[in-house]
Amino acid sequence: MTHAMLKGSNVPLQATTVRAVLRWSPGQGVPDVDASALLLGPDDRVRSDEDFVFYNQPRHPSGQVWRLGKKRVPDGLTDTIQTDLSGVEPSVGRILLVASADGVAFDRVRELRILLYDAAVADGEPLAYFDVRPETGQETALICGELYRRGEGWKFRALGEGYSNGLKGLATDFGISVDESEAAQEPAAAPSPEASAPAPSAPAPSVPDRPAVGPDEPTTVQPLPVPAAAPEVSYPLPPEQPAGVPAQPAYGYPQQPTQQPPTTQPAYGYPQPAARPANGYPQAPATAGAAGAQSGYGYPLPVTGGPDPDFRLPPQGPQFVGR
Repeated sequence: MTHAMLKGSNVPLQATTVRAVLRWSPGQGVPDVDASALLLGPDDRVRSDEDFVFYNQPRHPSGQVWRLGKKRVPDGLTDTIQTDLSGVEPSVGRILLVASADGVAFDRVRELRILLYDAAVADGEPLAYFDVRPETGQETALICGELYRRGEGWKFRALGEGYSNGLKGLATDFGISVDESEAAQEPAAAPSPEASAPAPSAPAPSVPDRPAVGPDEPTTVQPLPVPAAAPEVSYPLPPEQPAGVPAQPAYGYPQQPTQQPPTTQPAYGYPQPAARPANGYPQAPATAGAAGAQSGYGYPLPVTGGPDPDFRLPPQGPQFVGR
C-alpha cells in the first residue's frame, strides 16, 4: 500500500533497504536537481565531513548509503539515494534526504516529488510519496524528508524545509566544514632599482660652438656653393596628325566626299520619274525635224508645204452647224 504523505507526517518502514527517489518534470528554464544525504549523530550534526553523500562524494565510507545517479523515466527525471538501514552505524540517528538546485530557486522546479521504495522488490509500488512544495519559492535547497530511528526500527517523515543559501548553506548548518579559502596570489615582485630607473638615453650629437670672432679680426663670409644646374633633357615631340584624316561629322558617321555633289532626292526618299508630256504621251525629241512634230493629242501631223486639199473636217453636231 502506498502512503500519500503530508508535510510533517511519518510512516513506519518494514523494508531493510530503501531507495529514496527524487523526481521532477524537465522543461524550458527548469534547473537540474541533485539528491544528497547527511548522516547525523546524537547531537543532530555530522560526525565528520565523510557523513555528507553528494555528487562529489557519492558513497559513504561505511558503504551503507550511496548515490545511484540520475535517470530519465516516462514521468520525468530522477536522482536516487539508496540506504541499507540494517547496516547503518548505531551512532547515526537520522539521515536527511536533500534536494538542491544549481543556483536556481525551486519555484521553477515543476512537480517535485520524493518516492520511497523497497529496494528488495523489483518494479514494486512505492511505499510512500510526498509532493515537495517550497514555502517561499526562493529556496535553492530543500530537506525533502528524513529516515530516523524509532526504537528498533526506522521511520520516514515528510519535511519540506528550505534553505535560500543552497546546498552549501544547508551542509554548513549541520556541521560540514566548507573550505572557502583560495590560494593567495603571490605579490608581484618589486622592480629592482636598476629596472625601475629609466634607461639612459643615447647621447645627443654634439654641435660645435661657433668660433668667436675677435674685434680686430675681419669677418670672412664664405659664399654658399651654387648647386649645379640640372642638365636639360630633350624629349621627342608627339607625332603630328596626318593631313588626310577626314573630319567626322556628329554622331560619328562619315560625310559624303566634297568633290561629288550629293544626289538630290525628292520627298520621302524616292527618285523622281522622267518628265512626261501633257496627257501622258511622250513628246518627240527636240532634235527631230518637222516630220517628227507631234500634234496636240499625240498624233503625228502630216508634213506638207501647204494646206491639204483633201482635208475635211469630221462631221460636226448640230450645235456646230451655222445657222
